[in-house]
Amino acid sequence: MEKEVYPKKDLYGINDLLAIMNILRSENGCAWDREQDHESIRMNVLEEAYEVMEAIDAKDSEHLREELGDLLLQVVFHTQLENEADSFDFNGVCDGICKKLIYRHPHVFGNIHVDSSDEVLKNWDSLKSRSKGQETAYERLTSVPKLLPALMRGDKVCKRAVNSGIKGDTGEFAIQNLKDKVVQLERALSKDDEIEGKIGEVLLACCNLSNIYKKDSEKSLTTAINRFIMQFGDLEAKTTENGASIDQVSEEEIKILFSTENNNG
Repeated sequence: MEKEVYPKKDLYGINDLLAIMNILRSENGCAWDREQDHESIRMNVLEEAYEVMEAIDAKDSEHLREELGDLLLQVVFHTQLENEADSFDFNGVCDGICKKLIYRHPHVFGNIHVDSSDEVLKNWDSLKSRSKGQETAYERLTSVPKLLPALMRGDKVCKRAVNSGIKGDTGEFAIQNLKDKVVQLERALSKDDEIEGKIGEVLLACCNLSNIYKKDSEKSLTTAINRFIMQFGDLEAKTTENGASIDQVSEEEIKILFSTENNNG
């Protein structure tokens, strides 16, 4: 098999990436790349997106540059598969997103006036629903991707529900709703009935609270988990120093580990 030769450059661009992807999928390309289809590499999109998020959280620009490249590769790979099927090419992808951006920013490219970013988001949601033929609030809720992480999906569903005009867009309402759901969970625990469903309702109430205060439920939980892991490690280290093991930690110490005051301290 004759090997492909690609010119060396000081700086490669998007056209080079498209050309290299085409070569990898060609007869003289890579056996693994030729074997892939949308289904076999679908999870790669999610994995690369999460690695981009980690680089952002770490405030690591060099790592972010690399991970954005990996994510772009997934876009190019899936586009190449469709190009081979004579469906669409990379220009088609760019054309679609450019038209969408222009359509959904009439306050920039049209004669619509807005006074705040909140109005921008409301207009965006309205235009998005119109472009997708969604006529009811229910349709807008069901259009939130089901494969999103549950907390992220909960945030989006709560936001769209509130934007539809229903009551529940105040902090007081959201906090009271959360308290009510915790009471219902306590009752379910005492009866050993519908516990999982009630836990879910508590989490959804937390999503609504996050939405009201413009916070990210997924990020909030991730921060709490990371803090818990660090505190758990500290507790284990101290326990070991005292010649004991983690399973010998007292119930009182465990309560402190899980307490809100300790987590905020």
